[in-house]
Amino acid sequence: MRTVLQGRRPIRAALLCGVSALACLFAGSLATAVPAAAQTVEAPSVPAGSQMLLESDTLVYDNDNQTVTAVGGVQIDYGGNKLVAQRVEYDRKTKRLVASGNAQLVQSDGTKINSEHIDITDDFADGFVNALRVETVDKTYFGAESAERIGGVLTTFHNGVYTACEPCEEKPDKAPIWRVKAKKIIWNGQKKTVRFENSNFEFFGFPIAFLPAFEIADPTVKRKSGFLMPGITFNSKLGTGITVPYYFALSPTYDITARGTYYTNQGFLGEAEWRQRFNNGQYSLRIAGIDQKKPLKFDNYTVDSGPAGDPNNFRGMMGTKGQFAINSRWNFGWDILLQTDKNFSSTYHIGGYDASVHRSEVYLTGLNDRNYFDLRAMHFEVQEKILPREEGARYQTGARDEFQPWVLPSLDYAYIPDASLAGGQLSINLNSRVIKRDRLDEAFRANYDTFSEVQRVRGIEGDSGRLTAEAEWKRSFVTDGGLVITPLLAFQADANYLNASSDSLNAVNQMATAQGVSADMRSSFARTMATAGLEFRWPLLFTSLTGGSHVIEPTAQLFVRPNESYVGGLRVPNEDAQSMVFDATTLFERDKFSGYDRIEGGSRANVGVRYSGSYSNGWSTNALFGQSYQIGGTNSFAEPDLVNVGAYSGLETEKSDYVGLAGFTSPYGLSASVSGRFDEQTFEVRRAEAKAAYSGSSPVSISAQYAFIQAQPGYGFEEDRHEVSLGASTRLNQNWRVFGSGTYDIQTRVLTSDGLGFAYDDECFTYMMTVSESRDRVTREVTRNIGFNISFRTIGDFGSASSSFQ
Repeated sequence: MRTVLQGRRPIRAALLCGVSALACLFAGSLATAVPAAAQTVEAPSVPAGSQMLLESDTLVYDNDNQTVTAVGGVQIDYGGNKLVAQRVEYDRKTKRLVASGNAQLVQSDGTKINSEHIDITDDFADGFVNALRVETVDKTYFGAESAERIGGVLTTFHNGVYTACEPCEEKPDKAPIWRVKAKKIIWNGQKKTVRFENSNFEFFGFPIAFLPAFEIADPTVKRKSGFLMPGITFNSKLGTGITVPYYFALSPTYDITARGTYYTNQGFLGEAEWRQRFNNGQYSLRIAGIDQKKPLKFDNYTVDSGPAGDPNNFRGMMGTKGQFAINSRWNFGWDILLQTDKNFSSTYHIGGYDASVHRSEVYLTGLNDRNYFDLRAMHFEVQEKILPREEGARYQTGARDEFQPWVLPSLDYAYIPDASLAGGQLSINLNSRVIKRDRLDEAFRANYDTFSEVQRVRGIEGDSGRLTAEAEWKRSFVTDGGLVITPLLAFQADANYLNASSDSLNAVNQMATAQGVSADMRSSFARTMATAGLEFRWPLLFTSLTGGSHVIEPTAQLFVRPNESYVGGLRVPNEDAQSMVFDATTLFERDKFSGYDRIEGGSRANVGVRYSGSYSNGWSTNALFGQSYQIGGTNSFAEPDLVNVGAYSGLETEKSDYVGLAGFTSPYGLSASVSGRFDEQTFEVRRAEAKAAYSGSSPVSISAQYAFIQAQPGYGFEEDRHEVSLGASTRLNQNWRVFGSGTYDIQTRVLTSDGLGFAYDDECFTYMMTVSESRDRVTREVTRNIGFNISFRTIGDFGSASSSFQ
């Protein structure tokens, strides 16, 4: 007996249990296709209590044959999942489901599964599928001539194909950039593995690699032991390096990654990294070591070559990093590096520890609203080349690492109350530091045969400490005419102690004698500084007839304060205020020293004018020009200290050098800026920087930079310094681009670095090749690096860890 219902009508799930099974079928059996393609198609997510809605042109009940068939435009909606087919038949005797005619399942997550024919049991344990096609939500694609499922855990795909490249719309039959073809793909749901047998890797349709058999982890398993993609590098000193990594998934919370790299010049480098996660943080431990075969491949000016003639130079490192959230406001962490010599990690590019300056530290930080707390102990590893020790010199020039201190510890605390004080804002800052240095850091007059005249004492051997507290209050008033008046009050006090070695005191005395000043290094002292300030800003807005707007803002500041304590000789150490750059960005700073060890004293006025403009055509401009004046008391920048921080700053005279900057941006991607410092009398350029860049709709982008610093003999720079850098990139078409960069030292006539590369990138494949060189300014020795990187989306990378210029 047959019953035929015609017309499109909704039918609840209870009327057609076979169709309900069909909706789940694609999740339980056919979804197994995607893990072989390194993607996951999980069972459709169906909320509890969901009802099924069926629509079709015809619904046929055949009670004699015990079948239920939906024919013509079948559409089944169930819990956010949709099945579309021309025909769906359920056989109640065999409990098998058959869907045919452009069948497609669109899961709630957007994954699309297509097949011409599906035959499967309603318990999802056994089945057969023809002409399977899968498109996941992240645009990966899988196809197979047929697939069968046995026992509910083992699925076999015959003549399968996988790719992450979108098919060409104009030529859908054209081979993608890359794909994997396999005679058989076996997914084991119990072991969580996917095995490829008799597989070929094709590139632009051409087979480039045949793999008889290989196995990958089931993508539903986020972490599984196994080999990772290998890598390759080249360095003129190390040689060609081949890296093979292996991943150990020991538990859901910790793992190990081991790497073995063989360098043709230096031998085998072993690495291992342990990582562990907790609910409130994570930490890692990394070790690496090598027994160098050819240490003399390194030049004689680097300590990484070890003792001359030593054929078994072992080098290694151990590093650890961690960070834990104590609660929502407080964090604790560390970053520590220990190594056999000062630049092992840099030489062998140990990831996370190869920076030119690595800061080992343990820290505790807190942040709450506008309050900030930071406590940390630090030590700096300077991974650099050193120059040979000159005859008569006490130490090797440039060996900065051995002079780095231990900071035990430093503290920064900032507090800004929510409530105003007398209508203004109060801010409180607290800073302290304790420093221990094991070796005196002194600099001598350049080109001086005996090296007996100490020029600077950059670091005291011994212990020193300082505690500083600073409070500032300011409030702004705006007059009817638009003048902004901001009074300011500030007070700073600090306490210091110093325990210097006799060698340090002797070096300070030698420096004082050479400069004709007094030396009186005190074991303890206290300082205070009070400041009363007043700032006037008058922003004036102009509108042009063409629709542009311009703001001119004359600005003047006045800071009245007493002289800096203990100024006029070599009396206090300077550890954190050694960098001094006076330019347009620091013109209106209350204290222009970079740290707390020096305090700007005496009364000073800062005067300048700012300008900004915007135009209706999309262009914008900005500029600033001004000067600073010492109007009373002792000029702190004219007085010596252990590093002569104020020398050549442009602030050491009563009238400072002029400082200025100007720049523009355009809607076409072109921008440029210039800045400089100019002599207050002759307007001679003391310091200058120019930048220009273009990155618009054109396939070409370019950037250029020029920097100039006038000679600073007191710092060891007897001649002017000029350096120019250039970088460019051009896109040959939608996918191909060529790029390059270079830096040239005009004074020494050395191309310090240069590089050239090309790259291809699209939605599923990237390739990059670079060649770079670096040259020492003194020895002119050349170091070459060659890198390349190939990336197949969803499969992995092969080549150098980084292909950027070094």
